[in-house]
Amino acid sequence: MRHPIAHRFTPRRPVARLAVAAGALVLALAALAPGIRAFAGEHAVEIPPLKQPSDAPAGDDPGTAVLAGGCFWGMEMVFQHVKGVTDVVSGYAGGSRDTAQYEIVSSGTTGHAESVKITYDPSRVTYAQLLRIYFSVAHDPTQLNRQGPDVGKQYRSDIFYANAWQKREAEAYIAQLKEAHVFEEPIVTRVDALDGFYPAEAYHQNFGYRHPNYPYIVINDAPKVKRLQKTFPALYRDKPVIVATR
Repeated sequence: MRHPIAHRFTPRRPVARLAVAAGALVLALAALAPGIRAFAGEHAVEIPPLKQPSDAPAGDDPGTAVLAGGCFWGMEMVFQHVKGVTDVVSGYAGGSRDTAQYEIVSSGTTGHAESVKITYDPSRVTYAQLLRIYFSVAHDPTQLNRQGPDVGKQYRSDIFYANAWQKREAEAYIAQLKEAHVFEEPIVTRVDALDGFYPAEAYHQNFGYRHPNYPYIVINDAPKVKRLQKTFPALYRDKPVIVATR
């Protein structure tokens, strides 16, 4: 299943024409389809921090993190509101450059996951803190190959590590959360090597910021930002990081 809204959205098709029908579709899917729910932050929990985070390797400044957790619109919105984050780009990771196109990725057969590349200042926010936000409010790490109303491998929970240090941090954190039984259901988050990140089409960038009243954003993503503010007030920034449209 592809985005109930985005698969029909192009820069030439105004958002307003689709708002009513798309909103009804999202609500219908959440209400009627077994096991599908519009993720509105209700599953979000404040999880403990990584017990023994290690220092980033020398030269890792600025830091980068590539995370996947469902539709990249919501992931982007959350991390745009995190202090210390300087750039957030929606894109694709896990597949080849040749198939890094929305209409192809939406088939679920490319190996790609909708992802965000986060650039951050390690002196203001750490990789471990970004992972904590990722597991707490940005997505539901117990949903396998889906997130809320979106179903398919392209919506999987996946941490793409750029080096051995990121791999250790991610695996250690997942092991800690599993041991503590923080979530009622098993964590299904993958940890995969980052072979490449490919920015998504320009109309996907800053999408939530540009279309705050879009039904999909209102139902699925805006509540995550509110949860971020409530759960991590010291890391929350009211004005999001908005970057040049790719």
